[in-house]
Amino acid sequence: MTQHQRLLIIDFGSQVTQLIARRLRELNIYSEIRPFNTVTADTLREMAPQAVILSGSPASVTETDSPRVPQELFEMGVPVFGICYGQQVMMAQLGGRVEAGHHAEYGRAFISPAAGHKGDSIFAGLFETEREQVWMSHGDRVTELAPGFEIIGTSPNAPMAMIADEARHFYAVQFHPEVHHTPHGRKIFENFVKLAGFTGDWTMASYRDEAIATIRAQVGDRKVICGLSGGVDSSVAAVLIHEAIGDQLTCVFVDHGLLRLNEAEEVVSMFRDNYNIPLIHADESDLFLGALEGVSDPETKRKTIGKLFIDVFQKYANDIEGAEFLAQGTLYPDVIESVSFSGGPSVTIKSHHNVGGLPEKMGLKLVEPLRELFKDEVRALGRELGLPDSFIGRHPFPGPGLAIRCPGEITRDKLEILRKADAVFIDQIRKHGLYDEIWQAFVAILPVRTVGVMGDGRTYDYACALRAVTSVDGMTADYYPFSHEFLGETATRIINEVKGINRCTYDITSKPPGTIEWE
Repeated sequence: MTQHQRLLIIDFGSQVTQLIARRLRELNIYSEIRPFNTVTADTLREMAPQAVILSGSPASVTETDSPRVPQELFEMGVPVFGICYGQQVMMAQLGGRVEAGHHAEYGRAFISPAAGHKGDSIFAGLFETEREQVWMSHGDRVTELAPGFEIIGTSPNAPMAMIADEARHFYAVQFHPEVHHTPHGRKIFENFVKLAGFTGDWTMASYRDEAIATIRAQVGDRKVICGLSGGVDSSVAAVLIHEAIGDQLTCVFVDHGLLRLNEAEEVVSMFRDNYNIPLIHADESDLFLGALEGVSDPETKRKTIGKLFIDVFQKYANDIEGAEFLAQGTLYPDVIESVSFSGGPSVTIKSHHNVGGLPEKMGLKLVEPLRELFKDEVRALGRELGLPDSFIGRHPFPGPGLAIRCPGEITRDKLEILRKADAVFIDQIRKHGLYDEIWQAFVAILPVRTVGVMGDGRTYDYACALRAVTSVDGMTADYYPFSHEFLGETATRIINEVKGINRCTYDITSKPPGTIEWE
């Protein structure tokens, strides 16, 4: 994507770094996240960003060997914006001072303008009231400004919460403008990219054309197999690649026995009947379920499924003469969340079954046309490609399928119970007209049995958890506020209609601190 104006985000390990990229993508700005330990003076010159943002971090700049950026960054003449740890590292490298400990500030906070400042430049439009609500998450704080900086705003525990060096176009804040708990954070980003001269040239129409050209250049006249799950990501990837290379693409739909009710039949009929894309339906449920028997650790489940996917693709690739590429619907959040496996700074939350490359023994090269996109951008690309809204609007479904909605040991009986309960829950959501308001909804079957009474008899069956969240991009999420009437009606239906469940709960955990899926 070198033909776009580029904004570089240097990641020091914050769990919300992706949200910075999301805010920028919403402004049609192409942004790219690079771990700090991959950024050198040479890579900065090679990338030639138009502006740079420094992320937060769990580290402290006062510690020996804490993360830094190349000093050359501050000599490039481009605008730089430091966020939280990014502010502190700017001060540490430019001649200021940061003090550790005893200054913690977490959650909602309020910034007041410094004397003589109502906010201008990237802070224009703020302080229309006496103070500005922001979201803080820091233990250290700046106690002495680097030469050239001045204070724009202060908070009780961060007297230099907003600072600027207008001459060099260096700006920094102690809070996190990327999270929705900072109501005017978007305005700060808008001001910053305008100051940096961005015109907003990142659109899905342009991405479609560029991606098709890239696929054709990469593949040539050779053949591609695509791992089709039936979800939005792999389906958009398949249609995009098919538009680029036609019948050089063969889709392999792997039924791993971990799909939702009737899903295999729906996916196969949709692609064979509507898109005329060559499709192999590989029923490998016995292989996957056999390998998962007795496995309860979630990371082991993911890695087992990932390895088997690769093995299955290899098996079918061998039957497709001339197949040299494997296409996957890998998204940008997958790439970033898995960065710790290649030495990145973030704490690993969970591995992704479709990230990390393929074993060399496969002899297949990867085609991942969506790896620079977030989920909502994939939906927009799907519309550009003409996929129906009813399909594009489907809730996300994880690659490992129901395996990660079945905490504890996986059995065929538990999967069958889970499929039926999930179908009832989704049916309820559709009947009440709530499907499009919800980002993702599903049932998890819990690894506990509970005592109940049905009729005059005692039951000892599984408990289940209903999960439904609202989100923009899946990076943060809130639980959906169902009415008690809806929850009661749904619980009654599940318990009455699904043999094996006698208790329903509703998960009201947000992300963070939880994740959307249970494993």
